[in-house]
Amino acid sequence: MARLNVNGTVVEVNASPDTPLLWALRDHVGLTGTKYGCGVAQCGACTVHIDGQVMRSCTLPISEVTETQKIVTIEGLSPDGSHPVQVAWRALDVPQCGFCQSGMIMAAAALLAEKPRPTDEDIDAAMTNICRCGTYNRVRAGIHQAARGGITG
Repeated sequence: MARLNVNGTVVEVNASPDTPLLWALRDHVGLTGTKYGCGVAQCGACTVHIDGQVMRSCTLPISEVTETQKIVTIEGLSPDGSHPVQVAWRALDVPQCGFCQSGMIMAAAALLAEKPRPTDEDIDAAMTNICRCGTYNRVRAGIHQAARGGITG
């Protein structure tokens, strides 16, 4: 039994210690916004925040996450979709298929929390998520728009 602090609530997960956090979130906690993409921590569809840091959850065993660490999923970023990154994503029609976008949004939110006015170079370095549809120009524009909105943490 693992105890995880997910979106501000401590939950008990009855799963093997080597269960990836992604599957604990999706199958045991019922938060399906975090997506499975590659299973090897390369694509970023499974991106969550742990204590404010971007983490790929598909390869992170729940045994390596403690109850004191704060996990934030796309559902916990903003319950009503009002986070500046989410607002910018909608305004600029960033997603096409949308599959990678929860991970992209989580990575962008972490970037803006660390660097409220990122340069294109900062964005290129931080946004390592893969988008099969190739919406990278709109991702960059969305990050810049969210930054102009005064996002912090």
